[in-house]
Amino acid sequence: QVRLIESGGGLVQAGGSLRLSCTISERPSSGFTMGWFRQAPGAEREFVAAVGWVSGVARYGDSVKARFTISRDGAKNTLFLQMNSLTPEDTAMYYCAASETRLPTISKGAYRYWGQGTQVTVSS
Repeated sequence: QVRLIESGGGLVQAGGSLRLSCTISERPSSGFTMGWFRQAPGAEREFVAAVGWVSGVARYGDSVKARFTISRDGAKNTLFLQMNSLTPEDTAMYYCAASETRLPTISKGAYRYWGQGTQVTVSS
C-alpha cells in the first residue's frame, strides 16, 4: 500500500521560509505525479504545486507562483516544497498527494494517495 508521510510544518513569522518534505513508501506506477495541496479552516482544499516524477514538469497555483518551489529526490522517493516570503494567507494544513498521471494535474480528484498533512502557521 502506498503511504505518504509529510514533515517540516511549523510556526513562522511573515516573510519567513519553510521547507516541507514528503516521503512516498513506493512508486504507485512507472510514471506518476506528486503534488501539494493545502486547506485552511472552512475553505476548500486548494492546489499548491505538482511535479511529474519522471519529466520534472512542474505546475503551480497562482497564489504561490514565484514564492514556492517544488522539487523531488528520486533516490530517496522524497518530494519537497520550499516556501519563501510566507504570509498569513499561507496558513493551512498542507497535504502531499500522489497521482498516477504522468503530467502534473491541478485536479485533486486525480490524486489517489494522500498523506495526513502537516500544519503551517504564519504569524503577522
